[in-house]
Amino acid sequence: MPDIEVAGREVRVTNPDKVVFPASGHTKLDLIRYYQAVGEGALRGVRGRPMVLKRFVHGIEEEAFFQKRAPAKRPDWIQVAELRYRSGRSAEEVVATETAHIVWAVNLGCVDLNPHPVLAADLAHPDELRIDLDPVPGVRWGDVLRTAQVSREVLADHGLTAWPKTSGSRGFHVYARIEPRWTFAEVRRAAEAVAREVERRAPEVATSRWWKEQRHGVFVDYNQNAYDRTVASAYSVRPVADARVSTPLTWDEVPGCRPGDHTIDTVPKRFAELGDPWADMDLHAGGLDSLLELAESQGPAPEREDLPVVEIARAQHKDEALAGFERWKARHPEVADHLQPADVLVDGMRGRSSVWYRIRVNLQHVPEAQRPAQEPLEVDYDPWTI
Repeated sequence: MPDIEVAGREVRVTNPDKVVFPASGHTKLDLIRYYQAVGEGALRGVRGRPMVLKRFVHGIEEEAFFQKRAPAKRPDWIQVAELRYRSGRSAEEVVATETAHIVWAVNLGCVDLNPHPVLAADLAHPDELRIDLDPVPGVRWGDVLRTAQVSREVLADHGLTAWPKTSGSRGFHVYARIEPRWTFAEVRRAAEAVAREVERRAPEVATSRWWKEQRHGVFVDYNQNAYDRTVASAYSVRPVADARVSTPLTWDEVPGCRPGDHTIDTVPKRFAELGDPWADMDLHAGGLDSLLELAESQGPAPEREDLPVVEIARAQHKDEALAGFERWKARHPEVADHLQPADVLVDGMRGRSSVWYRIRVNLQHVPEAQRPAQEPLEVDYDPWTI
């Protein structure tokens, strides 16, 4: 395919007919056309921010790999910023400032966009506080939305304007624009204070417990504010079968929203008709002093409980891990009968350049006399040897 023009830039598109979403048949070109249609909104979510390239080079049904370093061979109009990591290493990451930059990234195999919560002009001080609402298995969608509303109330009580969006997956995101005056550690501490206060106000549906085996309901994930963490940005198409979009909403829309309604096919029309609900976000930057005072008053976080957890598998691919879990259940049918959905802990773990999968089981609902001991792993993958 010849180059396509994007706002005055010529962008090379290779293999435009490559199917990215097998279930729906959407191609790379469909994805590019989507990002062009919502370009203003998508760019608002990433503009000026370094971002990790999460590349699905063979479509969404194969694992992505994460590329921090911008490709050495890139157009001279692609901007970068150098980030330094605790390991002592550094990487020049792509910084999108134009829709053409997004299209260029999509051509590399990116489906969603994953920016850091900082601007390239000041890499030490985030300008976003991000709350990721992550329901444990079996939780009702209504509980996710209720937790979002409580998060909004907590942020408002401490002088911050909350901005809601669907995650495009199982959860929900709540953002707040902040003045870039606080360190990553301080922003994370403020976000943790939000999470603990949400749990205090709605303990029946929300939890701030860090250890996954201790969670119930909706986990108010504050760790997305830690250094080197990224979140799928506004208007990102997510790598799920129906090509859902992480869609900004108004708060009036939240009570009745259904994430499956917002897809690569429906969001462009919505954007054309309604515009971007987050268009004025930059006008509402707030401070963290009040939340940091709350954090001080809350004291230390609860310690980890000693729960009966066994590890089942560590695998390069999720289906391998799940197959190992099925073998384990077949050996322990009397145990499997007692397990509740939230007892099966499936973790996507970030390796050097890709995600690997760990499965653990919380035996808290299994009678103590029937609880099996830790056994050799069904799959024992070491992500650090490759």
